[in-house]
Amino acid sequence: MIKSNYNVVGVMSGTSLDGIDIIYTSYLYDGEWEFEIKHSETVKYSEYWKFILSQLVHKSLDELYEIDNVYSEYLATVILDFIKRNELETIDFISSHGHTALHQPKDGLTLQIGNQQILADILKLKVICDFRVKDLELGGQGAPLVPIGDRLLFSNYDYCLNLGGFANISFENNSNRIAYDICPVNIVLNHYASKLNLEFDDKGQIASKGNINEVLLLRLNSLTFYDEKPPKSLGLEWVETNVFPIIESLNLETEDTLRTIVEHIAIQISKNLNQNESNVLVTGGGAYSDFLMRRINELSNSKIIIPKNKILEFKEALIFGLLGILKERNEVNCLMSVTGAKKDHSSGKILIPKNHI
Repeated sequence: MIKSNYNVVGVMSGTSLDGIDIIYTSYLYDGEWEFEIKHSETVKYSEYWKFILSQLVHKSLDELYEIDNVYSEYLATVILDFIKRNELETIDFISSHGHTALHQPKDGLTLQIGNQQILADILKLKVICDFRVKDLELGGQGAPLVPIGDRLLFSNYDYCLNLGGFANISFENNSNRIAYDICPVNIVLNHYASKLNLEFDDKGQIASKGNINEVLLLRLNSLTFYDEKPPKSLGLEWVETNVFPIIESLNLETEDTLRTIVEHIAIQISKNLNQNESNVLVTGGGAYSDFLMRRINELSNSKIIIPKNKILEFKEALIFGLLGILKERNEVNCLMSVTGAKKDHSSGKILIPKNHI
């Protein structure tokens, strides 16, 4: 008989490199899914790991596989420390997204590091991970993965908008869940904030003091990705190839660069929201930028809803916990309407600790 309640450690590392999100959540299924986040934290990356992860797009496949082994071991120690510190005793399994090292769906390539067998062996727990690979094998983008969770956990919102390394959106359209990446957000904003020796532009204060550069804004808004129809997704490789060169060619003051990027993000997001006073759940680190939120509000008629901190910061880790449960139950956790795969499917890899076989 399939269980109705699960206690899961969900793990997520995003492209903005702000750290590893870890949560311990109880999930209950009684016709609909309910959840309670009991423990949550973001473990900041050391300067060493931040540098290594920022350079992944420049590595060969052999180098990436080598980093994968080391990162898997590191991730296991971080999760184990979280479990011990919170004295967690009842854990059905770990459900981990890992960290995206390579995502080139048009070439049939995707690689999440942190999904190696050593993860389960160190933790002595079942691990469910590597959720993208099967989708690519079925002709999909392998992303985004979160929309099934938006449908099952947050169906009372017209749109779910996440502002992490990239902005991605999820909504129902004629009984199909549609989702896609809109544009880069923190992956670019944080890059330019770092030139001022800051991790990020707190509340968008620096951007708010800058001036829009119309040439840069026009060039960013003219990128061909924005004319493509979904399914579509973005990766750091795309930013390195298409966004940074445009910005660097103009040699602007950093605050003007940040101001123009914020305007670009707000324009692209507002274009993807129906102008009918729909309600939009906004999560991810970008939601902390008061200035960005104000510009999105001013450019759209949608009602922007920012939830409590646990949902705001840990929604993706929460949903990856659910993806693991759906895989465990052999239920659909990846939607063809979202990724463009040949069919809906139950995606992910299950790692059993060797000493438990």
